[in-house]
Amino acid sequence: MEKIQLYSLASPNGIKISVALEEMRLDYDAHSVDILKGEQHSKAFLTINPHGKIPAMTDPDGPDGKPVTIAESNAILLYLAEKTGRLISSDAAEKLTTIQWLFFQASAIGPMFGAFGHFHTYGRENCDHPYPEERFASETQRLLDIMEQRLSRQTYIVHNNYSIADIATFPWVIWLDMFYQAAEQLELAKYKHVNRWVQQCRNRPLTVKGLDRYGFNDITR
Repeated sequence: MEKIQLYSLASPNGIKISVALEEMRLDYDAHSVDILKGEQHSKAFLTINPHGKIPAMTDPDGPDGKPVTIAESNAILLYLAEKTGRLISSDAAEKLTTIQWLFFQASAIGPMFGAFGHFHTYGRENCDHPYPEERFASETQRLLDIMEQRLSRQTYIVHNNYSIADIATFPWVIWLDMFYQAAEQLELAKYKHVNRWVQQCRNRPLTVKGLDRYGFNDITR
């Protein structure tokens, strides 16, 4: 049978899919798309994802056994979870909770952490006013507070079961520290339950394999 084809790289959004594919024990080929070289805007990649963003994926065995191409990292996670029945509960209420926190990552964690990282790391050459970085740092901490409270009561985001909600989120927390180098400014050490959770996710053997597929661990250790 033909393998799933993944087009991605070692970013918080990009690494989610290789982690999920490993945890779900699905065969795939991992293709690197170098966004620093603009490969996401190439004609070949735009035929896969017209939006020109990673990750994107083609599955030769999609719905009704027909090939399917899908983009947007959390849409891919949800598709894979429903395809395999893994990393998402069959219980309706727990499944809904998983989807809620998946959307929380897409609507809040990714945009706010990313905006903070931009102004903290890249934006200083074009913006010397402190407001943008301070604004997004405050919002990042607010979101971490929400995560801390939730994880103080349970092992993973959705009760005590590792899920696509965890996979969607924990790489972004790692990125704050090891890529944006913002641990001191954001006081990351005080989020003890978040830190415990990140390490617990990161220690899973198949998750490690997925993180290594594009060299995420090399960048963030």
